[in-house]
Amino acid sequence: MKEDAKQHLTLIGRDTSLRYAIHLITAAALSCEKRRGKAVEVKDIQRVYRLFLDARRSMQYLVEYQSRYMFSEPIKTHVEEQEDAMQI
Repeated sequence: MKEDAKQHLTLIGRDTSLRYAIHLITAAALSCEKRRGKAVEVKDIQRVYRLFLDARRSMQYLVEYQSRYMFSEPIKTHVEEQEDAMQI
């Protein structure tokens, strides 16, 4: 793995989670293999980052597109849940 790819992965791990970053290492290695590269580069990390969402980005996506899903109900925030609990 090239040094700049390690730095990029470190930033991703810091912003998301260590588990997510570790999974990206494996996927990036497969991406590198597919393009017949010798070492994982930043473009491999970026490619798999776009393909596989972390928990925060996945939640953002679900909230943004929730109306497009069947039987969708608006997702309540933590504050809204507390307000509902107070009304009971």
